[in-house]
Amino acid sequence: MNSVKTYTLFTDHDIYLFKEGKHYRLYEKFGSHSVEKEGISGVYFSVWAPHATKVSVIGDFNKWNSTDHILYPRWDESGIWEGFIEGLEWGTLYKYAIETAHGEMLEKSDPYALSWEQNIQAASLVSTNWYEWNDKEWMNSRWKKNSIEAPISVYELHLGSWRKSEFNTFLNYRDIAGELIPYVKDMGFTHVEFMPVMEYPYDPSWGYQITGFYAATSRFGSPQDLMFLIDELHKHNIGVILDWVPSHFPGDTNGLHRFDGSYLYEHEDPRKGFHPDWKSYIFNYGRNEVKSFLISNAMFWLDRYHVDGLRVDAVTSMLHLDYSRNEGEWEPNIFGGNVNLEAKTFLQEFNTAVYKEFGNAIITIAEESSDFPMLTKPVHDGGVGFGMKWMMGWMHDTLDYFEEEFTNRKYHHHKLTFASMYMYNENYMMPLSHDEVVHGKSSLIYKMVGDEWQKFANLRTLYVYMYTHPGAKLLFMGDEFGQTSEWNFTKSLDWDLLQYPVHKGLQTLVKDLNFIYRDIPAFYENQFQKDGFEWIEADDLENSVYVYLRKGKRRDDVFMIVLNLLPKVIDYKIGVKAGTHWEVIFNSDDERYSGSGVEPEVWSEQYEDYMRHPKSITLKLPPLAGVILRQTKDKKYKHHRSKFRK
Repeated sequence: MNSVKTYTLFTDHDIYLFKEGKHYRLYEKFGSHSVEKEGISGVYFSVWAPHATKVSVIGDFNKWNSTDHILYPRWDESGIWEGFIEGLEWGTLYKYAIETAHGEMLEKSDPYALSWEQNIQAASLVSTNWYEWNDKEWMNSRWKKNSIEAPISVYELHLGSWRKSEFNTFLNYRDIAGELIPYVKDMGFTHVEFMPVMEYPYDPSWGYQITGFYAATSRFGSPQDLMFLIDELHKHNIGVILDWVPSHFPGDTNGLHRFDGSYLYEHEDPRKGFHPDWKSYIFNYGRNEVKSFLISNAMFWLDRYHVDGLRVDAVTSMLHLDYSRNEGEWEPNIFGGNVNLEAKTFLQEFNTAVYKEFGNAIITIAEESSDFPMLTKPVHDGGVGFGMKWMMGWMHDTLDYFEEEFTNRKYHHHKLTFASMYMYNENYMMPLSHDEVVHGKSSLIYKMVGDEWQKFANLRTLYVYMYTHPGAKLLFMGDEFGQTSEWNFTKSLDWDLLQYPVHKGLQTLVKDLNFIYRDIPAFYENQFQKDGFEWIEADDLENSVYVYLRKGKRRDDVFMIVLNLLPKVIDYKIGVKAGTHWEVIFNSDDERYSGSGVEPEVWSEQYEDYMRHPKSITLKLPPLAGVILRQTKDKKYKHHRSKFRK
């Protein structure tokens, strides 16, 4: 006898929107929901399996028997199966037993479940993401903190390896809150970015092979524990960005692959539906129900978890039909090109939907490594609609330069200037991410050339360049103090390195740069506007010196950055405007940062044409250092040295 009663949460309008690919809150309908039917408590289940011949709910409550609790197919040909089972409570383990048109019996976890077990063939749990939030003040004003005219300095971290317990086990989300928040706040980062927190079965995937798209991973606790962490971050004025992965999913038997025996979520054509690098499956972006699933998933994390932004992973692979494919392994689009038009349309609809719902209170960020045009331009102007894009070209050129021997740097001088040719084409975020410190690429500190002192001096100067360059910032955990080993997801960062002055000094420098970036409008309010940056000297190959200005909206809000990329002290003449004087506010060679302590001095001013300017100053430049100077018009100006202090 079937113990499932008829019940529905869907209206006719819901079904219409679902089929049209326009239902963006499917998490309110699909999955398992505690409800009452005729005064009896129980759980409503619904699942999309249009090619199934029978769908049952199996679980610990019925000894995983597929004959007792059979769901009902809806009459409207939506492919949805649903029903009510009385007496079930939160914590009940369950799966869907799906009988296919070919007679197979598949056991699938719920794509919309809010919690999953933590094992390879994990079952779903009847769960809730109810939480009493206490971040109203943040939510009401976060549009100011997430604006492209605001300072955005992101600390990227992997929750499983930022810190671990003394027994090398995972910390709970709540324990992480107690340690992470004081650290991030003290370091001056404005946002954190979590590598995927959605449920995933395989730890070495770092979370990028997701099975439970709506479930917070139970490695670190319950949904409410993750909400507590986000709530506490917000209460301390720290924004939260999540990595989101709509690009692919793994082939686990309990996951989305061949969900009802057909290619339901993935594209049937392997040229579009199988990823050769990751051995995973690519969503069918042309299928309306799949678009509703994915955009609803984005809405879910922004809505239910109060997330401030989504960094969309692997956008390049989504947009290019020939990504990682040889000739003959991909099919051109209808115009003969390599753009996946369905994926582009999906991303446009995703950005349109989330910005319509949340306005500028949130950020969407594309991890995209090609020169695909107009990613951060409005959809109504033909763009893809992202808020920002990772500046991958800047990252590669910069790291390549800092790996060069000092004698060779003059031959690669313009690797550091090239980004200025395109830095206003998009709204860029400058990433030094986890991808740069794994798989034999070495840690950031050991990418630097030279002896130990020179390596740290190089990295300090690289950070000055990064923080004073137009664009938002992102730094991966451990890079702020010079983690010496490559990132290892199985263990905690090497926090004991902070007992050594060079590591502590680097950490202090990153902290000070964060506060300079946050506190001085010239470094952020025009970070995506052409009038916020000006080269003074971009072509001094022999000295490997770079000089540029950053400008705020106020006419007199001007700062000069001078980078000396050779290990020698030099006196350097710089052209400046008439009537201006300059004082040093920051020096990466300061002993405070374990530098050599050479003090930069403005020791000469002359009224002569130099570097296309009517006046010049002479600045003593420390070795392998970045110096920041502030423009002043004080007529009583005297040459002096000043250091930035928080």
